[in-house]
Amino acid sequence: TGEVILHITAETKSSFCFFSCFYYLFLCCRKRTQSLHGPSPVTTFGPKACMLQNPHAVMHIQDPASQRLTWNKPPKSVLVIKKIRDASLLEPFKELCIFLTEVKNMIVYVEKKVLEDPAISGDENFGAITKKFCTFREDLDDISNRVDFIICLGGDGTLLYASSLFQESVPPVMAFHLGSLGFLTPFKFDTYQSQVTQIIEGNAAIVLRSRLVVRVSQNSKVEVTKVNACSLRVFQVLNEVVVDRGPSSYLSNVDLFLDGHLITTVQGDGVIVSTPTGSTAYAVAAGASMIHPNVPAIMITPICPHSLSFRPIVVPAGVELKIMLSRDARNTAWVSFDGRKRQEICHGDSITITTSCFPVPSICSRDPVNDWFESLAECLHWNVRKKQNYLSSEDEEF
Repeated sequence: TGEVILHITAETKSSFCFFSCFYYLFLCCRKRTQSLHGPSPVTTFGPKACMLQNPHAVMHIQDPASQRLTWNKPPKSVLVIKKIRDASLLEPFKELCIFLTEVKNMIVYVEKKVLEDPAISGDENFGAITKKFCTFREDLDDISNRVDFIICLGGDGTLLYASSLFQESVPPVMAFHLGSLGFLTPFKFDTYQSQVTQIIEGNAAIVLRSRLVVRVSQNSKVEVTKVNACSLRVFQVLNEVVVDRGPSSYLSNVDLFLDGHLITTVQGDGVIVSTPTGSTAYAVAAGASMIHPNVPAIMITPICPHSLSFRPIVVPAGVELKIMLSRDARNTAWVSFDGRKRQEICHGDSITITTSCFPVPSICSRDPVNDWFESLAECLHWNVRKKQNYLSSEDEEF
């Protein structure tokens, strides 16, 4: 059962032995055990934000409806992410940055390539503001401990991009709906000043969007030394991991393991492993169900399987999935992470997937339940149909 029993006798009452025993207990407890609910999410988000604890909570896991944002210290820095090459976002971006810099006295972080846009670099009036910005470059500069919260301007892709910038703790994310779909962006820009002020004051509901930690182990043969070398890459994924057949005309043929046991072989166009957040993205287009972000789960959805009985399944968040090419696969496979960093998977390579302990704290416009169902109704038109006419008592006679 993994229990540790300590027997403290008269000979072991010294402080050294006492603390040695408890240190041993601490080391034993650190060992990861299988859990149906997955790892407990880290509830500190960036350098200053954390989840407000509810002292009246009875559940060991806090009720998702009571999850609220608070600050250990007042936030001073903000990362503004703008959708690239979108002229309609220039004015909202400039207006927001001026408000954050001049009115709220915030330190604003902006990606360097955003400021290289001629429409921004050529604006002399806005140039004085940009000189106050802190800039960074993706994959080159680490800003994980310098940003207190994030504001996204654009569609759902901006939130996915913000997630990819932080491989561990993610600052709270406030996403404005200025893109096409907007399923993950609940805020309207019309009243941004009052909404941003409310967030800075620490009065908002949040939903913890779980991520997947994905480890890609690539085994390749070095031609010079003829020695097998293994490279390991780790990704944090908010929506889904997609394994597909790539440009090949053959069916993909990959083996799917769950906690070390082979559960099935996927023969078709590929397979999607998604979070509850990603269940309303590629997975739902492939015929999967939609799962609320607060549900601790991982969804496995086949893409055009060559089988009439292969239905999507939902497994507990604590399991470990492993995907490998089948021994008799005719071709290689390709894998992508939230639609990015696509790479080829060959024989001997493996993809290991489980729930990450670093979720994305997404700030809600109202609360986790209302925001999600409003997105279903407005973006996906869920269960929209023409209503039946009222049937009177006279009509019932016929």
